[in-house]
Amino acid sequence: MTLLETQGLTYAYQDGGPALSDLDLVVRRGRRLAILGPNGAGKTTLLLHLNGTLRPQRGRVLLDGAPVGYARADLTAWRRRVGLVLQDADDQLFAASVEEDVSFGPLNLGLADDAVRRRVADALQVMGIADLAERATHLLSFGQKKRVAIAGAVAMRPEVLLLDEPTSGLDRAGRDGLLAALQALHAAGATLVFATHDVDLAYRLADDVALFADGKVLRQGPAEAVLADRAATAAAGLEPPFLLSLGLTARAAGVLGATDPLPKTREAALALVERSWRKGASGSTE
Repeated sequence: MTLLETQGLTYAYQDGGPALSDLDLVVRRGRRLAILGPNGAGKTTLLLHLNGTLRPQRGRVLLDGAPVGYARADLTAWRRRVGLVLQDADDQLFAASVEEDVSFGPLNLGLADDAVRRRVADALQVMGIADLAERATHLLSFGQKKRVAIAGAVAMRPEVLLLDEPTSGLDRAGRDGLLAALQALHAAGATLVFATHDVDLAYRLADDVALFADGKVLRQGPAEAVLADRAATAAAGLEPPFLLSLGLTARAAGVLGATDPLPKTREAALALVERSWRKGASGSTE
């Protein structure tokens, strides 16, 4: 079911050319959508339209099939349902402590103190940072700041969570931890939309991919099908993910069956390579 949608979205900044050009996009409820494209393609501008921060010069945004409004009350209701986490967490953190920062949104909803405390505790728990509640925000690491910024959005309990380059600047441990937290959010019912230039991240996390270049969606559909389309990825200045190519090669060679899942992690890829080696060494046709 379509939850959020753009139709003919067009927007240009005053000091440059068009950032978005007659753009159509569909966000389906309960799915994980990667908006995938090179840097400068307009991905951030699109996210800022999806929660009403920017208003299109032409075209429209629909929520549950109805065009959204831009009056203050409309924007408030919209942003309760569609949360946004920016690429640079420092742009969103401003309170003295983690707990205070995450509580800001729920307090502005007018919730009772007990309800705010529960929301904050739940958000910190799902992001794996409950132990940081009393920590000063200026003492946090880069990765911790990312998690706190996401926790602040999660505490609002949006139906859709928009994330701009969520893993940029993280080391492998920080990246894996953040991905696990995002998977937990999705399992709890959140719809995730994340902008990235990382084809491997899109392949690992997304159900659907919107391939993006020059302010337009070149192709949107299931992640494996879109990312395996070499012509489409090349048009966006990208290459298919290595693990996807490896899995498709193994499937074509009969190492993987037609319905066997393709590898999405390093561990799964190593297991596939070992399986292929054992098959070749034994002459098996399993």
